[in-house]
Order: sequence, then structure tokens, then C-alpha cells
Amino acid sequence: MATSNYQERELTVDGARVRYCRGGVGPPLIALHSVEGHLGWLPLYTELAHDFTVYAPIHPGFAGSDRPGWLESLVDLSRFYLWIVQELGIGKATLLGHGMGGWIAAEMAVMAPSAVNRLILISAVGVRPRKGEITDIFLHGADGSRRLSFVDTKQVADYELLFGRKSSVEDREAQLINREAATRYCWKPYMHDPALPHLLPRLRDVPTLIACGRDDQIVPGECGELYHAGIPGSRLEVIDRAGHFPHLERPVEFMRGLRSFLNLR
Repeated sequence: MATSNYQERELTVDGARVRYCRGGVGPPLIALHSVEGHLGWLPLYTELAHDFTVYAPIHPGFAGSDRPGWLESLVDLSRFYLWIVQELGIGKATLLGHGMGGWIAAEMAVMAPSAVNRLILISAVGVRPRKGEITDIFLHGADGSRRLSFVDTKQVADYELLFGRKSSVEDREAQLINREAATRYCWKPYMHDPALPHLLPRLRDVPTLIACGRDDQIVPGECGELYHAGIPGSRLEVIDRAGHFPHLERPVEFMRGLRSFLNLR
């Protein structure tokens, strides 16, 4: 996996220890992972760290971070993240989220639009498609969901390191913790908030990029279209030959669209 000059840190909020990685120089960008848990310092973060101070936290309740006892839903988690951001002293930040992390970012943004500089949603859940359904990852399990997540794993430079190595006892324990946390936050209603589509117009002044893989078998493409329709002035990027992880599977194409959106060279 690509490395960079970053540090692993932690802070305590409401008695809960929250771990995060921090690296780079520039305005703050918060990167929020999905249901598989924290995958470490990704190549995407290395790229962004040239222009941003990147914060990559482990969600409270996932392996590595504590969960306050009152935190039971994804809306709770999103409100708690606004508190975490406050304790970090970040101020206004760019939010980037993948899958479940995109849902968290969207909820944070509609709760406090003035606290968000820009919003980047990658294969985000959080809105319910009118046709079809978001794939039940709990039914398919980690291995089955992973098989559905990629068009071609050979396109992912770090696939073996990220997903392919033999699991240790610690890895399996972390997977169980992550699955329990994802179930707690995302199960009922499954992977969406019925109120969120009605709140998205609040983001009319928040520049938003919605990135999706054209061949995503986890999140229907309609979810990206619904976010795009709901957020005034948003930009929708559909990446060919990519599944649920377009930032890993087609990094060059993904970064081209992201750099254009962020006005980076």
C-alpha cells in the first residue's frame, strides 16, 4: 500500500476514544470509510495530502474506536461526528465519504451546511432507490459482498494487501466488530434515511461531487442520480469499468474528476 507522512492519533469525546490518521498540509478534509472498516492510509489520501490536511477516522463502534452507549443510529453517529470535528478544532472542512461514509457525510452536511466547505460522495448509500434495492451485504457476507464490489480486482494495485491476505485471529475479530457496528447503524431502515432526500436541498451552497462506478452491484446507480437531483448544482461523475470502489479500481479516472472538482492541478 502506498505510504505517506501521516500520524496515527486519538482523541476522547464523551468518554469514547476515537482513533484517526492525519497527514498532509492545507485546509482540512475528513475521509469517512464504509462498512468494511478502516483500510489504513489509502493511496487516495496520499494524493489528497499534497493539498489538504487529511483526517481519516475510525468510526466509533468499529474496531479501533469506542462507541458511547447512547449512540445507536447513523443519525446519532453523524451528530457525534460534528462533535468530533469540533473537538479536533478543524472548523469548516471538506467531507469525503465512501458507501456508508458517504451517507454519514451527507447527514453531517444537511445538519450543518455552514460547517462544510465541499462534499464528495463516493458510491454513497443513504437514499433509497425507487427501482431495485441496495444489496444486502449482511446476507452475502464479507466475502460475497467483496466479490460483488469489483469489476476486476486486477485493477486494484493494493487488492491483496487490502483484501486478499489470509485473516489472522485479530483480523477476524475486527471483522466481527465492524459487522456488528454496521448492522447497528445501517439495518433498520436498511442503508437509508427516509428524511434525507427531503433535506438535500439545504446543500444548495455546498459544492458537491457524486462519484459512482457504472457497474456497481452494491449501490444502484439511481442512488447517485437521486443525490444529484436532490443537491442543487451538484456534479455527477460515472466512472466506466468500476464497481463499488471506483477510487481503488479506477484511481486515475477517479482522480481526474476529483481534481477537476477541487480545482487542483
